Amino acid sequence: MSAELISEITAGLAQVIGEDSGFGSILKFDFEGAGVTVIDGKTVPNSVSNTDMPADCTIVISAENLMKMFKRELDPTMAFMQGKMKVAGDMSVAMKLGPILQKAAAAAGV
Repeated sequence: MSAELISEITAGLAQVIGEDSGFGSILKFDFEGAGVTVIDGKTVPNSVSNTDMPADCTIVISAENLMKMFKRELDPTMAFMQGKMKVAGDMSVAMKLGPILQKAAAAAGV
């Protein structure tokens, strides 16, 4: 996994999230120890960064599998059931990801 892919994910999410997503939570993607992307939806403007911080919900997933989810090549429910994605913390925060994934897919031209 490359730092470039994690940077690409962070930049893409920042574009999709915008200044006020209404997300209202802090969500961290932990790329299996290779880095993190954190969406801070509690502050306005919202921020997306690679700064590791406490989160309401942490999703552990490879950057490659997250990109597959953005491109609709991997269903989030199946990823969870197959152990490709693990969720720690407030599961309701993870459930709010649906609209964000849809926006990311649209931005990726899928």
